[in-house]
Amino acid sequence: MVDQVRTNLGRKPKVLSADAGSCSESNLAGLLERRIRAYIATGRQKHGSKDAIHAKNGKPGSLIAAMKAKLKRGGWRSPYRLRKQVVEPVFGQIKQAMGFRQFLMRGLAKVRAEWQLVCLAHNLRKLAGAAA
Repeated sequence: MVDQVRTNLGRKPKVLSADAGSCSESNLAGLLERRIRAYIATGRQKHGSKDAIHAKNGKPGSLIAAMKAKLKRGGWRSPYRLRKQVVEPVFGQIKQAMGFRQFLMRGLAKVRAEWQLVCLAHNLRKLAGAAA
């Protein structure tokens, strides 16, 4: 994905934030090689906890253990927490409030059109809520 960002924008990202599904030794090594500051959850974050880490992940000395320590050290100031303000609430609202769980159409063009309609509906709901 980082390589695709470089292709699309002509430069690599300086910082990357990702959820636990992207946390692996190979992904962390690739980001280290590319000199990208990464903030990747090592596990699921439970409600009320300040860290997106998991006790079982990361053998001592591994890149996962280093990421776990980095996230824990950052605490409430970690850039990873920005995901909650920017991206995650939108997907949660689309999935929970609008009930959108899967695409109904097949083919990239049709899926793009369906996603545009979902985003339009989400934005209209936000506008209607702001006006009320």
